[in-house]
Amino acid sequence: MRTTLAIATLLAAAALTPLASLADGDHDRARAALRAGEVLPLHVVLERVARDHPGNVLEVELEREKGLWIYELKILQSGGSLLRLKVDAKTAELIKRREGRH
Repeated sequence: MRTTLAIATLLAAAALTPLASLADGDHDRARAALRAGEVLPLHVVLERVARDHPGNVLEVELEREKGLWIYELKILQSGGSLLRLKVDAKTAELIKRREGRH
């Protein structure tokens, strides 16, 4: 239940600030990408990711890699596993998954 509440809280915050956490503080580029339809709003990506990868989102970064916008997510799962995901920011498709201990 705490995980669901944490995700709901995060999603609510993300809805208010669609590009809340950026690695390099490049907010202008990220907002331009959002306006141009190159990336989905963060809350949309988090909703989709939460379906298959529940947990507490600890960190979100939006980066440009090889011409693609990528959301990098760190999720703390129940039991203490730290999940690192790379997600295509335009489609919310999973690109890479890495799991380890916190």
